[in-house]
Amino acid sequence: MKRRDFLSGIALTSASLAAGATGNGDGGAPSNHPGSHTPSSPASGGAKNTIVCALNGFEYVDAAHEQLRAGADTLDVAIKVVSGPENDPNDTSVGLGGLPNEEGVVELDACCMHGPTRRAGAVGGVREIKNVAAVSKCVMEHTGHVMLVGEGATRFAVAMGFPKENLLTEHSRKIWLLWKESSGNHDWWGKGLADPTWKPAEPMAKEVEGFPEPVQKLYALAGDLGIPTENRMEAIYKVLNPPHGTINCSVLNEKGEMSSVTTTSGMAWKLPGRCGDSPIIGAGCYCDQDIGAAGATGSGEENIKIAGGHTIIENMRRGMSPEEAGIDALKRIARNYNNDMTKLQYLDMIYYILRKDGAYAGVSLWSGAEQKPASFVVHDGSKRREKCKALFQGSPGNWPPKRKS
Repeated sequence: MKRRDFLSGIALTSASLAAGATGNGDGGAPSNHPGSHTPSSPASGGAKNTIVCALNGFEYVDAAHEQLRAGADTLDVAIKVVSGPENDPNDTSVGLGGLPNEEGVVELDACCMHGPTRRAGAVGGVREIKNVAAVSKCVMEHTGHVMLVGEGATRFAVAMGFPKENLLTEHSRKIWLLWKESSGNHDWWGKGLADPTWKPAEPMAKEVEGFPEPVQKLYALAGDLGIPTENRMEAIYKVLNPPHGTINCSVLNEKGEMSSVTTTSGMAWKLPGRCGDSPIIGAGCYCDQDIGAAGATGSGEENIKIAGGHTIIENMRRGMSPEEAGIDALKRIARNYNNDMTKLQYLDMIYYILRKDGAYAGVSLWSGAEQKPASFVVHDGSKRREKCKALFQGSPGNWPPKRKS
């Protein structure tokens, strides 16, 4: 990560907020914005085969769309997309390689909704099972319940044939150690004087000249932990700005059948047992066969409080466009904080919305940096990234905020 890119994500955040923290979320007509799309019906009279998902599904939507065209069930197609990041050890937001909780344990959450049968399944706090989106489908298909959590969910997954494995990759483990040692007591975390490999701090590396002092210290510590030079700035960024990566995917076929799924490893360094919005039906994911589907990535606690997925679907039921429905949900998050920008700057949210007729939108609380705007993925015969319609201009700040000394 180059110094310019790093600073744009961390040190320059406050400047972007000060320059652009103004709302623009009145929800214009969908046809006037690239983040909204009103389809024309195909000759058959039905909707187009359409997939809408988070950015980390980009590499997987081509194969999934081929399955959709071949007649695969919409939920199977959605799970096909999200299982890609779940299986990727280099994607630290979901599944294998997901960043762990504060104790160094990876805990995964997921939920799904199947429009044609109006069923749902969910799991939370699952350990040692990487494909939790598929596990949530098994809960839906093989139990009379909707949600299983913790040890019970893991046991159920094993009973259904899912293999147990260590989800904490060496890459994620070292990032966790960097966070642990940098945020703990510096006198006791890390190598002590009695350690035969202890050595005094080395002079500042040229790679971090000009960076703030905390970054320089983290860079040196990352070297002590054996994090390769090319990966150190990424690791430092994740320590200073704990990610809460997730993937949501909604699918529509030509018959008008819909499904949606959300899967995540949750917020990095979370308290053990924490579940965000991703396994909550009506928050991180919601699908109503009559109306559409919506899912979310971002600040899970805030989305739970407004039941974001369900709110968006009900907004569309009342006649709002996908974009208008999503912007209204974002405004509810802002309203929960009385539109106080000193607090809202630490939140983030993206909604991915697909209506039954094929209209879609991606909306975000913040627009993101100019070189890296908030975006989402669409595949309706052609695969592409599109920018989200944002409520506020700028990039969110880092959480937790630094306390004044």
